[in-house]
Amino acid sequence: MLMDDVNPEKLPRVAVLIATYNGETFLQEQLESIARQVGVHWALYASDDGSIDRTKDIITQFAANHPSHIVKWINGPRGGFAKNFLSLVCNPDLEAQYFSYADQDDVWLDDKLLRATKYLSQIPSDIPALYCSRTEYVNSRLKHIGYSTKYLRPTIFRNALVQNIASGNTMTFNQAARKLIQITGADVNIPLHDWWTYILVSGVNGKTFLDLSPTVLYRQHEGNLWGMNAGWKARFVRIKKLLEGRFQSWNERHVNEIMRAHKIFRPENLATVRIFEAGRRAPNVFQRFLYLHKSGIYRQTLIANIGLIIAAVLNKI
Repeated sequence: MLMDDVNPEKLPRVAVLIATYNGETFLQEQLESIARQVGVHWALYASDDGSIDRTKDIITQFAANHPSHIVKWINGPRGGFAKNFLSLVCNPDLEAQYFSYADQDDVWLDDKLLRATKYLSQIPSDIPALYCSRTEYVNSRLKHIGYSTKYLRPTIFRNALVQNIASGNTMTFNQAARKLIQITGADVNIPLHDWWTYILVSGVNGKTFLDLSPTVLYRQHEGNLWGMNAGWKARFVRIKKLLEGRFQSWNERHVNEIMRAHKIFRPENLATVRIFEAGRRAPNVFQRFLYLHKSGIYRQTLIANIGLIIAAVLNKI
C-alpha cells in the first residue's frame, strides 16, 4: 500500500532533506523511491546550490504529482554540500517529528523511513537520537557491487570523535537531535554534515543506532562527491588522504567547533576531547600514544585502528 492511501495524521511525520546540484541524471529515481516510502507521511525540502540543469523542473513536476505532500524548493547557501544540508536542518520553517538526509542520486528501499521511525519512536522525545544504517553499493544502473562495512562496536562519542560510522544518506534523527544542530548552527566549520551529526548526538550521550541491514542503494558513479568506503582501493585512497593531512585538518576543525559549543557537551566527553587534543599536540610518539590511549578513542575495525596508529606515528592526527 502506498503512503497516499493512508491517513497521514496517524503516521510519523518525516521531513526529507535533499541537497541538490545539477542532479537531473538520477534525481527522478530517488524522488520516486521517496514517494514509495511506507508507514510514514513524508515532506520533501530540496535546497539547491545553483543548478543549471533540469533539477528544479524535476522537483516541480514531482510536487505536482504528489499534492498531498509538502514539496518545497529552497535556494541553497552555495557553500558546499555540508553547509547545504545544515542550512535545511536549521531552517525554522521546517516542521516534522523526524528529519532524514537524502542524496540526489541514490534509491531508497521502501521501508527505509519506517525502520528509522520505529527505532526513534522508542526513544524518549527529549533524548537526541540518530538512526543510520549500512548501504548497498550499486553502479549507475543499480547493479549490485557490494555492501558497506558492518560495524559492531558501540556507537559512542569516543568512536565518533575519530570515525564516521555511516553515510548521511541513511540518517534519520529526532527533534532533540535537530535542536543540537540548530544550536551549533549552519555555519560551523566542519567537513561533513553526517559526521557532525554523529558527534553532536553522541557528545551529549544521546542514542545512535546503526542498522546492520542496508536501507539505501548507494549509487557509485563518476559524479560522486563521496563514494564507497569498502575494499582495498578505498583503503589506499584513505591512506593517501591521511598522508596529505586531511584527517589532521578535519580533527582540528572538529575540536575547534566542539570547544566553541562546549556548553552542550557532557563533561566526560569534553574531557575526552581535551586528552585527545593533548595527544595531537604531543611532541613525540610515546606521548601521543599515551594520551590517545588515555582518551579511549577507537575506530570500529582492526584495519581502521591500525590507520589511527599510523596517523599517530606520523603526527598526522
